[in-house]
Amino acid sequence: MLEFYDFITYSFFAIEIGHTFFPAQSEYGSLMLSLATFGAGFVTRPIGGVVLGIFSDRVGRRPAMLLSFALMGAAILTIALTPSYAAIGVAAPIVVIAARMVQGFALGGEVGPTTAYLIEIASPRRRGVVVAWQPASQEIAATTGALVGVILSSVMSPEMLQTYGWRLAFLIGAVCLPFGLWMRRTLPETISHGERAAGSAESSSHVALARRHVRVIVLALMILASGTISTYVTQYMTTYAKTTLHVSSSLAFTVSLVSNGLQIIGAVFGGWLADRFGRKPIMFWPQLVVLVLTYPAFLWIVQAPGAWSLLFGFGILSFIGSLPFTAFYAAFTEALPQNIRGGVFATIYAVAIATFGGTAQLVVTWLLHVTGDPLAPSWYLLLAATVGLIAMGLMPETAPVKVGER
Repeated sequence: MLEFYDFITYSFFAIEIGHTFFPAQSEYGSLMLSLATFGAGFVTRPIGGVVLGIFSDRVGRRPAMLLSFALMGAAILTIALTPSYAAIGVAAPIVVIAARMVQGFALGGEVGPTTAYLIEIASPRRRGVVVAWQPASQEIAATTGALVGVILSSVMSPEMLQTYGWRLAFLIGAVCLPFGLWMRRTLPETISHGERAAGSAESSSHVALARRHVRVIVLALMILASGTISTYVTQYMTTYAKTTLHVSSSLAFTVSLVSNGLQIIGAVFGGWLADRFGRKPIMFWPQLVVLVLTYPAFLWIVQAPGAWSLLFGFGILSFIGSLPFTAFYAAFTEALPQNIRGGVFATIYAVAIATFGGTAQLVVTWLLHVTGDPLAPSWYLLLAATVGLIAMGLMPETAPVKVGER
């Protein structure tokens, strides 16, 4: 949660960060430069996924998690404390982009080891609800970031928020870093010394075993592409509500707060359902509902952009859309052998996130700009939901309740 808070908070304050580090002749130009820097954090995520994911398989989950957290801490402090473009010129955006790429490397190596860790500490018939805390922690981070945004936008003027308010939001995450490092140092390791040694000796095992799981890996890539587009378009709704629907900053942050809060509930509930009814039903049917509801929800929001339409429209999509991906996290990790689990999951996750998550907000902003149609985000979400639905229908069932594992 702490690590994702540091990464996601950037998107909530993309406008203010754009004004601070990327002055341009137009609001659109400044926002696009800011979002491009947000995307720069995704470029290094596959590298972090490969390096730290394989590191976790060979050395251990805990060392990999500690390293990724320390790197994220250094990067968030750098962004929060870097002077503005007006103060130090072109050095400011260069430093911010570099820090953002370090963040991406750290987060790329975060998800694989932690998801593998959760699978390995859970009893077989509780894996879904335990692994649910991986996506749920991401939504807790987004909810916390939105809550901070609501508070800051309520007590600060727009000028104060742009000057130093967004920096306070970043520093709140930095304050928690010592606690996070201490907490991870106390975790028991889930890979024995013998397993780590075997993994180091058999350097080709990752490639050989990964080839045997090509079908699952391809389907996982499609599902993650769908999920990350949905996630980062949802995170963009704060900016969308302010710039396209022209609602107040406090309402825009409140919508994000409610949507992300519902996704926390949905993620854990989805894991609970996946343990009882299997992974595939909980992946497929909620995803189908999201596909059906996306366009009508956006149509309602655009035609009547008020508090109720925004809260209910985005809230319903967020809750239902969070159900399938907890089941997927469990299914994908269960389908992978332990000695390649951290590296493969981290790499596939990071590649999908880098390719589709890093570009999602840029694509939506560009679509809105060139079409002038406020419904443009729904087009991209419909395409993503369709791809995800097809892949979820083809994903193998791995739940113990279905396959008879004891």
